[in-house]
Amino acid sequence: MIHKSVLLQEVLADLAFEKGNVFVDGTVNGGGHSVAVVERFGKNISIVGIDLDTDALTHAKERLSGGQVTLVNESFRNIDSVLDTTGYKHTDKILFDLGLSSNQFEESGRGFTFQKNEPLSMSFKKEGGVKGFTAYDIVNSWEEENIADVIYGYGEERYSRRIAKAIVEARELAPIKTTFDLVEIIKSAVPGSYQHKKTHPATKTFQALRIAVNDELGSLREGLSKGFERLRPTGRMAVISFHSTEDRIVKNFFKDKVTEKSGELIHKKPLIAGEQELTENPRARSAKLRTIQKK
Repeated sequence: MIHKSVLLQEVLADLAFEKGNVFVDGTVNGGGHSVAVVERFGKNISIVGIDLDTDALTHAKERLSGGQVTLVNESFRNIDSVLDTTGYKHTDKILFDLGLSSNQFEESGRGFTFQKNEPLSMSFKKEGGVKGFTAYDIVNSWEEENIADVIYGYGEERYSRRIAKAIVEARELAPIKTTFDLVEIIKSAVPGSYQHKKTHPATKTFQALRIAVNDELGSLREGLSKGFERLRPTGRMAVISFHSTEDRIVKNFFKDKVTEKSGELIHKKPLIAGEQELTENPRARSAKLRTIQKK
């Protein structure tokens, strides 16, 4: 499956690429946004593509063969050391697309989706999360209160306490091994009316566990700070977020840079997908694009 890049034209317009630019694609995934850059500029843009998922880098390598591209298996939270090791002191454009690719949902086998019965990993890295643990470890060994805090804090799940209690009760009978095991536990914990809403009752819990496993918010804060530091004057950073917690971090970081007079917003309000894109790619419905230019 070819992953459809969200807000592609908006990203290209916001980043305003020019020949000779160094572009860091901090979450290269299957290469979607970078592919569009290569199609327009060929080898006139130097691209550094970063991703924790080696499968994503394999997809990207195939699709970006016509460009001047360096691919690095790393977290974008370490964008500074990646630039150092690839020989670039500074960069002109940075993109952080914080969404999962279709390939990760459909093909990874790591439990990102509640629609397939897979092992409970949820790690971008095949060998486990950023700190070495997986979603299996969280649901089978963490204290009930800590599980509830993660589900509420990262997923904004109103029934977090009930779900955490049900998880702890279930694991006393048998380990929670798969996504379907977890989905059934969640369904048993929430009211019947909650199960018939537009959003699947497991959505927020799965999101929260994935964020915890990959320390996504910590990575975002570090990536924003280090990335902005390495931007050249007039360089631009664009971030696509998919839920309110991420967007709040980006919004506040950019706001601070404007207050410090070290950055200028390209548009005051975030850009969202239009009707045509939403029809073609429903996953774009929660995407928000914010872009800042360094002074």
